[in-house]
Amino acid sequence: MAETKIYTALGLMSGTSLDGMDAAIIKTDGSSITSFGPFESKSYEPEFRDRLRDALGTKQAPDDLEEELTRQHAELVSDLLHKHSLSRSDIDIIGFHGQTILHEPENRFTLQIGDGALLSELTGCAVVNNFRSKDVAAGGEGAPFAPVYHQALAADYEQAFVIVNIGGVANVSFVGRDQLLAFDTGPGNAAIDDLVQSRTGSSYDEDGSLARRGEVNAEMLAGWLEHRYFDQLPPKSLDRNAFDFSIVETLSTEDAAATLVAFTVETIARAATHFPEPASKWRVTGGGRHNSFMMAELAKRVEGNVAPVESEGWNGDAIEAQAFAFMAVRSLLKLPLSFPTTTGVPRPLTGGDIHSI
Repeated sequence: MAETKIYTALGLMSGTSLDGMDAAIIKTDGSSITSFGPFESKSYEPEFRDRLRDALGTKQAPDDLEEELTRQHAELVSDLLHKHSLSRSDIDIIGFHGQTILHEPENRFTLQIGDGALLSELTGCAVVNNFRSKDVAAGGEGAPFAPVYHQALAADYEQAFVIVNIGGVANVSFVGRDQLLAFDTGPGNAAIDDLVQSRTGSSYDEDGSLARRGEVNAEMLAGWLEHRYFDQLPPKSLDRNAFDFSIVETLSTEDAAATLVAFTVETIARAATHFPEPASKWRVTGGGRHNSFMMAELAKRVEGNVAPVESEGWNGDAIEAQAFAFMAVRSLLKLPLSFPTTTGVPRPLTGGDIHSI
């Protein structure tokens, strides 16, 4: 029998929090992870972040914005390879998520800007991008998309396991024996980051220091929890701007931050009502795991041990980029990226557009 080919894949991710770009390398056969490689991250400049924020909610971002985004990702690839003494010939495939501008699965539409053909030209590597569109076109939610990678990470665990990603939007992956269930739980860091940016000029609430000093407005929290999204059964997904948080303008910065954290935590905790069995471990990735206040509040609300994914030896900053490296290989091999229990797509479905040099 022929040996299974091991690919060296580089993943690129820019999340809905608009904080910047991540790049990570893994070795994989498309089913399991052979090894983890280097990781690099680069923040967006404030002016460019503002341009991205202005494009949110539009069905077609300016061409120059997409080109600049692509060129910045190409520079990050170059920096990663150079720093770790690698060449483009060492990379078999790049998975390029791009930047989500609008996500409306109910209208069978999702838009992640990023020019895969240009990135292939600039890097000299084959590129897979546009991962979500086939899923949405087939009636799936198009998100969350990393669960197939989370399942590979947790493959050696016998007990039910939850990976929580607290990015701009929060989502969960429940991994059990031959079970994979995933869905967006509610807002993650985006609303808190936007609040802090507008009130203080800082890009986020470092370690939850503002929220820690505030008091939760129970009336506002209860109102948000009445949103129709929480009555829907999973799989389900959210756009970054699905909720109207303008009402927090009446609160102090500290109270507003505390109330937004409480909403994120409560909606993550309520996810457990959809799990087929209790989970012994809740492992948190995404920027939210750096917020010790949010992590402590989550630990109070869920049954099971809550800890950052680093407790399992994983790099939480790299996981989403690694996921798109993994999925790029699966796309090459025409393996499924999404499933009825992760996005609600009618059948397991592959996806992605491949750009060869």
